[in-house]
Amino acid sequence: MHHFITGAAGFIGSHLTDSLLEGGDQVSGVDDFSLGKPEYLDRARLSPRFCFFERDMSCPEAAIECFRAASERRGPPDIVWHLAANSDIAAGVADAKVDFKRTLQTTFAVLEAARCEAVKRIAFASTSAVYGERNDLLSEDSGPLLPISNYGAAKLASEALLSAAAESFVERLWIFRFPNVVGSRSTHGAIFDFLGRLALRPDSLTVLGDGSQKKPYLHVSELIAAMKFIVAHALDRRNVYNIGPNSAGTTVSFIAEQVVARVLPGTPIAYTGGDRGWVGDVPRFRYSTERLARLGWQCQLSSDEAIIRAIDEMANSSIGVA
Repeated sequence: MHHFITGAAGFIGSHLTDSLLEGGDQVSGVDDFSLGKPEYLDRARLSPRFCFFERDMSCPEAAIECFRAASERRGPPDIVWHLAANSDIAAGVADAKVDFKRTLQTTFAVLEAARCEAVKRIAFASTSAVYGERNDLLSEDSGPLLPISNYGAAKLASEALLSAAAESFVERLWIFRFPNVVGSRSTHGAIFDFLGRLALRPDSLTVLGDGSQKKPYLHVSELIAAMKFIVAHALDRRNVYNIGPNSAGTTVSFIAEQVVARVLPGTPIAYTGGDRGWVGDVPRFRYSTERLARLGWQCQLSSDEAIIRAIDEMANSSIGVA
């Protein structure tokens, strides 16, 4: 198969690229390096089945040109994995244009290109942030969806654009709603931030909030496996799936303590207070993955186990750490 991946040099995109190439498929990747890093594609560039374009995919003309160039080299893409987006919630709160351009505008441009090049299968990286702040168990049928961040709002609007396209020219659509994803090549997140702060100021670790924030965490290797499984087995026109671990979640205080224990044992931790880290931060949520289990896939790692594995990977590597 020929896979076209937007955001191919990002955290999740680069892992997906490597996995698909290892499976023998052809991959065309595109990234503007606003968050992704060239070195994340070092392994992929060794493969003759990989080609890469540096483009700003928020521009429809650039997206169409990129799709056409990929088609000329490899034939029309069999599927688009649309991962390009802003992933920094705080940055989107500070400047709403960030989420509008990097997420919503990019989704519109990708759809325009897919329509022009007759690409009929799209897999989209969405987020648990579309649900907003809720106390109930989050399932794919939860509603109303009232996100509290521009990040979640732009992802939800992207889902709507993709759903509308599935009524006209997209024959099969997959929407993956992620929790917090961790692992090597991270470009943001609690572990990334904590390791960076300790590198700059090893005398103390400052943690936003009171540490009680509790969310499910998913290791990137299991995310990639789940996405590929869903694409292979979920065959409705529109397929929406939560992806997450089979555990209640992990507190921020646990993450901070594990990072300190692994990197600089004995370092004091200073909490800033409050029940959330920043505007738009959902302090806690519970995730249902029953639909994915019925399809036949479940995580092997608990949320805590995913955190510990990610800390070990990131502490041992200069890639993905500030």
